Amino acid sequence: MPFAMRDGVRLYWKLDGAADRPPLVLLNSIGTDMALWDAALPHLLPAFRLLRIDTRGHGASDATEGDSSMAMLADDVAAVMDAAGIATAAVAGVSLGGMIAMQLALDHPERVSALALVCTSAAMDPAAWVARIETVRAQGTGAIAEMAVGRFLSAPFAEQHPEIVDSLTRAIMAQSDAGYAGAGAAIRDMALADRISAIAVPVLVVTGDADVSTPFDGHGDRLLAALPTAHHVELASAHLPPIEAPAPLATALRRFLQPATSADVAADILFEAGLVNRRRVLGDAWVDKSLAARTPFNADFQAMITRIAWNEIWGRPGLDDRTRRLLVLAITVSLGRWEEFALHVRAGLARGGFTRDELKEVLMQTAIYAGVPAANTAFAEAGKIIADLDKDSQ
Repeated sequence: MPFAMRDGVRLYWKLDGAADRPPLVLLNSIGTDMALWDAALPHLLPAFRLLRIDTRGHGASDATEGDSSMAMLADDVAAVMDAAGIATAAVAGVSLGGMIAMQLALDHPERVSALALVCTSAAMDPAAWVARIETVRAQGTGAIAEMAVGRFLSAPFAEQHPEIVDSLTRAIMAQSDAGYAGAGAAIRDMALADRISAIAVPVLVVTGDADVSTPFDGHGDRLLAALPTAHHVELASAHLPPIEAPAPLATALRRFLQPATSADVAADILFEAGLVNRRRVLGDAWVDKSLAARTPFNADFQAMITRIAWNEIWGRPGLDDRTRRLLVLAITVSLGRWEEFALHVRAGLARGGFTRDELKEVLMQTAIYAGVPAANTAFAEAGKIIADLDKDSQ
């Protein structure tokens, strides 16, 4: 595991991506570690070399007793950049990470080429943080875990993804009490609001339309007022866009940090158009699960099928969705593509794309033209799905 040492404190870091790509440092919020950025990685790796850091007291980095300061945490980032061999980089930080990024740009301006400030602020209510720090030091992080995670995600997203809620809650409960309280002290005591106008590098301010921790009013708007040349992007997200809106956040970062070519813009437009069709046919739950499963290895393939299959083919006007669904069933049976067959059977029946009688007639037709054994397997696979749907409806 790569660690940088600073004043006897081990700081965990990880470097991903091709060496010839521009470096981008990613900093996490209080209560999370570098895994905060996992869902955004496939979208960012084609464009950047990514340096992720566990903030002091978080993840695999050491926790120290007592209060941390924003200057201390910024010096930690500079030390990790030295260990990774990165002289200058763009820095993107969420919440606490954005505060550290601003401090780094002020204290070490030669290390920062651009800033992306995500759901963050230059001034927070000290009294609220005094209370939270006292609670953590007296009762542990478990006492504030549910409250903190409740502010991380929007209610609809949390309802649809209980596994993410549970994971974030467990992570805070497992975090060092001293590490969380120390970082909280850095937020309590930060003195950035009167200084950030001195930041000279390009800045992107990202806000979430459902963020109750650092909403645009009172936080994002003040950053933009102090940084009049900054750009602003609002995402459909609460406080943690890398989890709730990883693709839109990555798109915003790429457009800000790298001049978009006409090909990049066209690819984004085609992808978004294909995603609309994909969601209409297969449903949000399946598409969200598929997108969340992307890795650096398969992300380009997923983007390609969304642009071409789901936009160019499913978006053609010559056939309606019902006809296309039935054609897909006949073809997948004929070729023995049972995973794809099951996907479209389940989606079609669950979403009213065709009836069970229509499914039966397609399978009867394929028995004649593709063979009885193929149709026999298809009837068996479809029967399992029908039984599951019946069970779910009871």
